[in-house]
This record gives sequence, C-alpha cells and structure tokens, in this order.
Amino acid sequence: MNEINPDTQRFTLGREAFDAVIFDLDGVVTRTAKVHAAAWKTLFDAFLQQQTAATGQAFRPFDVDADYRRLVDGKPRYDGVADFLQSRGVALPYGDPADPPERETVCGLGNRKNLLYLEQLKQGVQVYDATIGLIHRLRAQGVRIAIISASRNCAAVLASAGITGLFDVRVDGVAAQGLGLAGKPAPDVFLEAARQLAVKPARSVVVEDAIAGVQAGRRGGFGLVIGVDRSGHAQELKDAGAHVVVADLAQVSVAREAAPARQRSDELPSALAALEDIKTRMKGRSPAVFLDYDGTLTPIVQRPELALLSDDMRDAVRTLAQNCTVVVMSGRDLSDVRARVGLEDIVYGGSHGFEISGPRGMHIEQQQGSEFLPWLDQVELALRERLGRIAGVLVERKKYAIAVHFRQVAQADLEAVESAVNAVLATQPKLRKTHGKKIFEVQPDIDWDKGRAMIWLLAKLGLAQSDAFVLYLGDDSTDEDAFRALNTHGHGIGILVRDEARDTAAQYALGSIEEVRRFLGELATLARGGVT
Repeated sequence: MNEINPDTQRFTLGREAFDAVIFDLDGVVTRTAKVHAAAWKTLFDAFLQQQTAATGQAFRPFDVDADYRRLVDGKPRYDGVADFLQSRGVALPYGDPADPPERETVCGLGNRKNLLYLEQLKQGVQVYDATIGLIHRLRAQGVRIAIISASRNCAAVLASAGITGLFDVRVDGVAAQGLGLAGKPAPDVFLEAARQLAVKPARSVVVEDAIAGVQAGRRGGFGLVIGVDRSGHAQELKDAGAHVVVADLAQVSVAREAAPARQRSDELPSALAALEDIKTRMKGRSPAVFLDYDGTLTPIVQRPELALLSDDMRDAVRTLAQNCTVVVMSGRDLSDVRARVGLEDIVYGGSHGFEISGPRGMHIEQQQGSEFLPWLDQVELALRERLGRIAGVLVERKKYAIAVHFRQVAQADLEAVESAVNAVLATQPKLRKTHGKKIFEVQPDIDWDKGRAMIWLLAKLGLAQSDAFVLYLGDDSTDEDAFRALNTHGHGIGILVRDEARDTAAQYALGSIEEVRRFLGELATLARGGVT
C-alpha cells in the first residue's frame, strides 16, 4: 500500500502496488528546468521587445514564475512557442522545423530557443541526488524505470550527466516525433513508455514537476502520479491531478518486498568461490540447471551465426546432464539452439520458451504465440525496408520474434536505428520491443518471458512441487526475469555471467565463459555424489 505520513510528509511506495516508475527529465532528474526557463525568457523578452517597438504597446516581459509553468513547461518546444504567443495575442506562421533560428515563425523561434539552451548546457548538467538515490533503490527492488522528455536533447543531457544506464526505456522528443505522439498534456509519451516497459499504466507511477505532465499522467490512467514541487506551487500540481506532492524525492521511500534486493553485479560473490555455500543451500534437493546460450555457454560475437559451442563446453554440459536435469533456455529459435548444442538428453527452450523440446519426443509450443505470426511477418518486412540503408544493422527473423542487431552500427546511427524500430512498432500495438546486448527484439505483447517460461517448464517437467533446486545461469537483461522469478518463488538461485557492472537480481556471479565451464564441472561432481 502507498502511504503518506502527515507528520513528516514522507511518502512510502508500496512495492506490491506497482511494477514501473516513469520519470520526467527536466526538474525531476536533472537540474535543467532552470536552464530551460532562462532560455525561454531570453528568447521571448527579446522577441517581445521587438514587437513593442513595432506596435508601440507596453513591454510585458516573460514571467518565469507564471508563463513558464503554465504555458511552456513540459511541452514540445513548438507547442510551447505557439501557446505563449497565443496568450499574448501574437500571431505568427507556424513555419517548418527546418526554419533557421532568425526566422520569425513558431518553428524559427523554437529553434532559436534550442540554441540558447544548448549554449547553457555547455556548462555541464547537474542531477538531483535524491532522485538518483530513489532510482537506485527502485532498481534494487526490481522495478523497471523509464525516462520521458519533450526535449530532443534528452539523450545528450543524460550522457552529459552520466546517467544513461539508469533507465530501461527512453521516450523523448525524437521518439515522439518518429512515432507521431502528441505532446503533454496528452498522455501519449507516458503510455508509450509503459508499452515499451511491458507494464500496465495502472501498475505504474509517473513522477512530474510540470502541470502539463501531471495532467498527462492522470489522463493516461496511471496508478499514481507524484508531483515534485521545487518552487512553491504544490496546490497547482494538486489541482492538475497529482495524487501526492513532495518538495523533493528524498521524501519518497520504497517499501521493501520479501524477495532479495537487486545489487550491483560487480559486488556479487563468485559462484565458484561460494561452492560450499551453494552446496549447503542445495542440501537434500536435486539440482535442475537452466543455461542461457549466447554470452553464457558461448562468448558474445559480432554476428549470431558465429556463436559456436566449444567441444569442452559441450562435454561439460553433457556430463552435467548425465547427473541432473539440464535446460538450455535461449532467445534463439528452437531448431537453431538445438543444432548448436547438439545434445539429445537435455531440454531446450527456444524463443524465450515459446517452443520447448526434449528427450523421448517431448515437444511443446505456446499456441498463444502462433497468433502473432502474421503481425511479425508484416513488421519484419517494414523493418528490413526502413533499416536497409543503415550500415551494420542485422535484422534476424526468428519464429516468434525479430531481432535487430546493432553491434556493428556506427555510434552516429544508433538513434536512427531505435527511431525506426519505434516507428514500425507504433503501427503494430500487438507487438513490443525488448532490449538485450546491442539488440532490440520485437516480440508478441503478452505476459511471457524467460522467468515465466522457467516456472511453467518446471511444472511441465514435474519439478515445480518436487525437491528440485534450480540454478539459472545467464548474462543478459532477458535473464533478469528468471533471476527475479527464482527470488520470488524460492526455487533456487540466479548466477550472472557478468561483463560490465549493472544492477541485477542474481545472487552469485561468474566472470567468464571459462568460469561457467568450470562451475558446470563442479556441479556435475556435486550432483553425481548426491547433495546430502
């Protein structure tokens, strides 16, 4: 339950009530709202002075306190220009986004404001420490995080502040234009962020400091809208629809759930060094080992067809399978991963568990996934057409998914890749975008992931209520769903094959593919002797 203490005005988010939090950028995460306000004032004061000289009317400057909050804050740049000019009775042609900044059109003024803003940004971007701390606490609880902004400079601001990696999803002015999303107070950007996070708005929190943003959160049906009042306008945020208003996000805490918290991957204990601890936890139970393929059994490579299983690793998996249940769970198609591993006595989960096969003719497919095949066909054609001119992009069709690999794409073209994927998906609401290592994957928009596949498959194998102890080894963000499921259901432990430091729900880590091979060998020894 979400609760506010009337004595301290501290607000506690009940973890069981939500799955994701969507933050606005300016004024909530970064200290750039004042930079925006100053740029708007410089722009409009100079323009109004010219108008005064031409018309003889009294000069009334842009009011940062009233005009900024009421007319431009949180809106797309050109919408802000148009709304302010309308409030002053000034009519200008809309113009074109390509208008030079000196041209007196809505777009020209908007482009001039952007130049003023970018000039100010050269001095560096500061963040609100309390917000960053809250985001870390949320991520530690397994909460998904998105950033939204009307600004087309969002990516540059995040990079300058060094916080790009904190967010699972970004929906900014560039994405909004590519997807044809209406600006605040319309809820479009928030709804798109929720869609990309694969969460329901009613199970999500919006954090905003702008009146238009609060209105958008309420119009989108979000479960909780938190207003951040940094300038003494709490009542305006409440009137706009904020469920609760705080002066700073230091006032917001997160109720901890029973499952173990996420932590940084570089702080996890080594699974090899912790073998005795793992043996103790397995005592009296039979191990069932789930293995990701790419990045776990094989190194990450430039192209997916180059990921070949070594003979030593195949022998390690074979030996382990002779002593306990082994499942290889991969995003690859079933036929692909089965051919690459080449062992008959293990279970395979292809397409993140949409297809299952195993010994003695076992074969199961999620019928729900088959309904999406026509839409996947359409999106595949559209993606190939849009991305065909971007060097380094690889569009890989799988049966139940489409992978867009961008490992070999130039840095300057990465934004174009994601914008193209977003634009195509905007026409197909029955599919969703997920993220992996240098990859976007288009999948059916249903409640299914590696974690759910693992729990479902355990039941199919007759292990869910048995004495099995599950160990899941994986390296990618898609494996986090399995780690969280293990924490929630208490079936076993997650082991991350780590490369770069990040938040994870895993409990142990291995540092390389070679360490994975050694660990599987140790597990085989434990299983062969029986864990007593």
